[in-house]
Amino acid sequence: MIRNRPLRTAPLALLLGLLAAGCGASHTKPYQDANMDFGAIRTVAVLPFSNLTRDNLAAERVRDVFASMLLSTGAVYVVPYGEVVRTVGKAGVPVASMPSVEEVVKLGTALKADAVVVGVVKEYGEVRSGSATGNVVSLSVQLLECATGKVVWSGATTKGGVSMKDRLLGGGGAPLNDATEAAIDDLLDQMFR
Repeated sequence: MIRNRPLRTAPLALLLGLLAAGCGASHTKPYQDANMDFGAIRTVAVLPFSNLTRDNLAAERVRDVFASMLLSTGAVYVVPYGEVVRTVGKAGVPVASMPSVEEVVKLGTALKADAVVVGVVKEYGEVRSGSATGNVVSLSVQLLECATGKVVWSGATTKGGVSMKDRLLGGGGAPLNDATEAAIDDLLDQMFR
């Protein structure tokens, strides 16, 4: 009798494992500088994001949604993107998506920003699992304090993908914009905890 017990729970454990794998959630713990006064950050500039995907416009799309959703929180003012691009050009920052400490300080002074946001879009678009497809967005974001140029917050997330429902019933999963907004919601939740 005792021998058969693990065999009865094995299908349940397998099913729970598959459900967890199909939910598209990220399990990365965010970093937050314990010595930073986040209440002092009033103005933020969102720099261009790096793009590690096959979609040439993924970083621009995700950065735009991130900046809009950050502004909509009402917690900070987000410097308009046109002003950010002009200032990056004038400051001579060669790779705006990966500024040096000195460049962060320089941009902060020029933009009158307390912090800048940099990010990396790691996945963006359709993924396939068997005959099912779904959209996935995976990104990581850092908040850099302009006074010192150091990282004061960092988080990562992955949302979307092929769910168990998609595998069993077919379907294309959530639209790409919904997955993008869910990923950014997760990052903003991490940031404002």
